[in-house]
Amino acid sequence: MQKEYKTITEISGPLVFAEVDEPVGYNEIVEIETPDGQIRRGQVLETTSDHVAIQVFEGTGGIDRKSSVRFLGETMKMKLTEDLLGRVLDGSGQPIDGGPEIEPDKREDIVGEAINPYSREYPAEFIQTGVSAIDGMNTLVRGQKLPIFSSSGQPHNDLALQIARQATVPEEEKEGGESEFAVIFGAMGITAEEANEFMDDFERTGALERSVVFMNLADDPATERTLTPRLALTTAEYLAFEKGYHVLTILTDMTNYCEALREIGAAREEVPGRRGYPGYMYTDLAQLYERAGRIKGQDGSITQIPILTMPSDDITHPIPDLTGYITEGQIIIDPDLNSQGIKPPINVLPSLSRLMDDGIGEGLTRADHADVSDQLYAAYAEGEDLRDLVNIVGREALSERDNKYLDFADRFEAEFVQQGFTTDRDIEETLEIGWDLLSMLPKEELNRIDEDLIEEHYREDESVEVEA
Repeated sequence: MQKEYKTITEISGPLVFAEVDEPVGYNEIVEIETPDGQIRRGQVLETTSDHVAIQVFEGTGGIDRKSSVRFLGETMKMKLTEDLLGRVLDGSGQPIDGGPEIEPDKREDIVGEAINPYSREYPAEFIQTGVSAIDGMNTLVRGQKLPIFSSSGQPHNDLALQIARQATVPEEEKEGGESEFAVIFGAMGITAEEANEFMDDFERTGALERSVVFMNLADDPATERTLTPRLALTTAEYLAFEKGYHVLTILTDMTNYCEALREIGAAREEVPGRRGYPGYMYTDLAQLYERAGRIKGQDGSITQIPILTMPSDDITHPIPDLTGYITEGQIIIDPDLNSQGIKPPINVLPSLSRLMDDGIGEGLTRADHADVSDQLYAAYAEGEDLRDLVNIVGREALSERDNKYLDFADRFEAEFVQQGFTTDRDIEETLEIGWDLLSMLPKEELNRIDEDLIEEHYREDESVEVEA
């Protein structure tokens, strides 16, 4: 039997405090009825034997001490069905696309839990995003957590949409070719303009048919943002581990999510941690990120690409700092490359995919992938160092060899990284571009590539053309 109270004692920001006469379960769902009959949903955030703190999802406007509080005796659950593919939901999981109500096959608690380490299957299969700077240099692996670090005003949303459209598991990577690919897109705190751009792109390209979209807008209650990624990941777990899909989960923007945590922490008058964020933010983020992965004996998988905007482009800020500890690398969006018109403006030098070596190589993508990647990285790094030297001594003071590396760095950005947000390159095309660029350099400079591969792929005409 549901118990109803009219014992609200305090309203602070997104929180309502009420007295109770018996303990209430943590995370239990609450309905608050205002004096004018409106129903607001919330969740128990803190509970003792005589009072509770309730986090209200739709905001506390209109709630006063005369409002009634009902405890429903269950935690927040997500309605799950394979028919969610192609649907657009708000940040609390309610349909906003004009379609029918969700008829679930089951309902699951959204809190979830990390995959048991004993049951985890090590990530080892390549996911092709169609973006050369990722596929060639910082390869995404099925079951990995690979965040994108950006800053305000950068085109990270365009990159997110490109990955959502193009990402696929190549047929040779699938176990028997049986598993399908799906995208879960969770947007938190985005503007209405950004939401319209996302939806226009999903509908125009047909990507919506294999996607489930969760939209929490900037003018939606901040507390709803704490639900959105959990709803998205619960849906991903259902599609991956019960329906056998390879699921790519894109979460943007994790900075807005963390700001919501800080707002709730301030309302609870918690002792703040670094820069005012809750001391438990690391644990909270880990609870989300560690829901990615593969399970032994299961065909499906969950791969995560969280996107966050670094305040003041500061990679040491607590949000990217803690995210970097938990995840397996990062993709860095570079403002300087963006100002030069490079799209996508991915800086491959500070970017990293810690699981790349396990997802590439003979029998997985191509036998020359690892060698080409290493050599491209080394050559571009040397070209970048020489750019700094040119600013001091001028280009004419450099040797012929150094000038070749400078030309290589320019062409690497213009031909390998630059591809626009609508071009989809398969891994073969990406590596062919890589070989074209490496053929600018003398063979003796390719000291990270097996000699047999050099003999097979090196283009003599490219080297001659540059020397001429």
